[in-house]
Parts: sequence; C-alpha cells; structure tokens
Amino acid sequence: MWKLKRDIEEHENLLMLGAGYIYLQLQSKKINNKIKRRFWVRPTLQKRNLFGADELLKNLQDDDIGLNGELRSSFKNFLRMSTEDFENLICLIGPAIHKQNTNWRTAISVTERLALTLRFLATGDSYHSMMYQFKISTQSISLIVPEVCEAIVKALSEYIKVGTYINKLLK
Repeated sequence: MWKLKRDIEEHENLLMLGAGYIYLQLQSKKINNKIKRRFWVRPTLQKRNLFGADELLKNLQDDDIGLNGELRSSFKNFLRMSTEDFENLICLIGPAIHKQNTNWRTAISVTERLALTLRFLATGDSYHSMMYQFKISTQSISLIVPEVCEAIVKALSEYIKVGTYINKLLK
C-alpha cells in the first residue's frame, strides 16, 4: 500500500515536471517568434521638419512673390485659398486644433494640420498619398482631418449658416 502511494506520488511529480518543462518551452518559443518592428516611425516621415508642409508652404509663399515682383498663385493653387485667408483661418481655429509637444516628439503644427486638411478637401487624395506629401502617417491624418473639419465648422458657423442635415451628421 505504501509502495503504491509512493509510486503515484512519483508519477504525479514526473507529470508536473513534464508539464512545467513543456510550459517553459512554449514560453521561450513565444518570445523568439515575437515579430520585431523594423522601425518605430518610417524614416521618410522622420524628415517632416526638413521636407514637411511648413517648408512647402514657405516655398509656395516665396514663389508667389516671384523674382521680378510679379504675383503668382502657387499657394492659392495648392490650397485653393490665399495666404491672407489661410492666416485668418489659422487665427480662428488655431487654439482648437493646437497640440502640445512632448518629450518624445514634437506635435504636428497648426499650420500643417490646416494645410493637410485643406489639401485633402481640395483634391480628395487618399490619406496614403497625403502621407508622402506631408510626411505625416496615415493614422495621424485620419485623426487630423475630421478634427480640423469640425473646428472649421464651429469657427465659421457664425459666418455661414450650416444646414440641419450637417448638424445631424456632426452629432
């Protein structure tokens, strides 16, 4: 009887050791098979400060003056809006769409947010193509465009009467 009980206990101990070994093997495979990211931010998007919308808009404004002082319409052609109207719109909606910088990354500027949204509304390009133009990820673009559109509607509702259908859509 004692021998049978001891054999059962040894058998249970062996089963527990085997189960523990299998568990550890599965955990090590899980760790080894974990997908490693190639990068946190795409290298092309990291160059936003150098080649992003702020630089593009400055170049378009400089191009509008021209070499001989003649006026061109590069900025207006790009955003379908004059530089003065663009600045006025920034003054109206800037506080609503402004984001704080963090220790890890700088926030997308108000100018870039508005330019991105206006360009999207003017052209109807996909978020993916806008990503390459503005050096902003598609995930960020999908958050920025509706946020800026909502801020524009709220800011300009004093000047433009918005229909009830649009109000229902916004709610």
